[in-house]
Amino acid sequence: METHGVEEQGGVLIDRIALAPSTIRFGARQHRWWIVVLGIFLASRVFTTTLMLTLFLTASAGDWSFASSRADPTFFTFSGSWDASFYRQIAEMGYPSSIPTDGSGNVVPNAWAFLPLFPWIVSGVMFVTGLAFYQAGVIVATLFGAAAALVLYRLVASRVGATSGLWTAVFFCFGPLSFILQVAYAESMFFFLLFASLWAIMSRRYWWVIPLGVAAAFTKPGELALPLTIGILFIVRLVQQRGGGEAFRWRERVAMIVTAGVTAVAGLAWPLIASAVTGFPGAYLQTELSWWTGFVGRVAFVPMTPWFLFTWRYASVIGAVLVVAAIVGYVWLLRRPSIRALGTEVVAFAASYALYLFAVFLPQESLFRLLMPLYPLAGARGLTHNRRARMTVLITGIALQPVAIFLLWFLGYP
Repeated sequence: METHGVEEQGGVLIDRIALAPSTIRFGARQHRWWIVVLGIFLASRVFTTTLMLTLFLTASAGDWSFASSRADPTFFTFSGSWDASFYRQIAEMGYPSSIPTDGSGNVVPNAWAFLPLFPWIVSGVMFVTGLAFYQAGVIVATLFGAAAALVLYRLVASRVGATSGLWTAVFFCFGPLSFILQVAYAESMFFFLLFASLWAIMSRRYWWVIPLGVAAAFTKPGELALPLTIGILFIVRLVQQRGGGEAFRWRERVAMIVTAGVTAVAGLAWPLIASAVTGFPGAYLQTELSWWTGFVGRVAFVPMTPWFLFTWRYASVIGAVLVVAAIVGYVWLLRRPSIRALGTEVVAFAASYALYLFAVFLPQESLFRLLMPLYPLAGARGLTHNRRARMTVLITGIALQPVAIFLLWFLGYP
């Protein structure tokens, strides 16, 4: 068991937390790890719900203008603003049989940009319980948010200890955008599937990655980071074996190759499905690009250029320099000893997922929630074992939550 004993503050002896991957001890009492993590998640949901409810009631009483208009202004529809309306359409009516266009023939935002697993599960809950979409969506999202926190703890604790695992879960639950763990979005389900897939990869249970990865591929874009991660690890294992390291058995090689292949096919399947169903070539890509028009106008998609396209438009050369600086800074971060201690699997995943975002995503306000799958990096001992650093991160996350909710629900997009 990892223990931190007792420390003195202001002349008062205070028990510090003693942690182990399977149990957590406060003072003389031990608790199962999952009870503590679920307790943290519950406390965070009480806090976030209080913030959201306070803003909702204040806005309703003051007749504020909501950034996302709703015909039925309740707290649950408030928790399902913006893109949740597309998930509702999918859950209740399915996908449109054709791609909607404007008067000039340009594709406009539509449900084909959103993958089906989350709304299908919500639809099942609606059928069983009789609940409306927004209530069912909040329940499903919250349950998967709890599951994601549990898996995040385990994958970090299994590599660098329970202290790091616990604080990573705390940062995840109380972060600035942690409201996403309980709104009617697919994010929390995606986090769970990605974290569980990464944990399976770390445990070398590659066959488990197939169902988890395929499910992730039909939940949110970004699952292609998993086959790339496995590919990187495959090369690393080969190099290590040739250098006299651990044997790389053929059974593992086959499992990795098959898993990477299946998850890659799953990650590329949705654009083909969208085009086949609608009869519109490039249906998915054109639908995604329709969300770019408000930022960069109508442009052709060229991989690896969206970040430069966006920053050049708004900051010219300075913007391009900032992108390069961000890339260099991220590479430097991944090379830090405390990050590398998380394991080759976590570093490979962090590099793969970041490469995916850089290759295909236009950076705008959604970027911050799309970065949340990188939370395993928060388990670095340089952060989680530094009292001042971890308290700064926690307090900052708590303080920014009301700011984020206000900005996104009343001025921008969640």
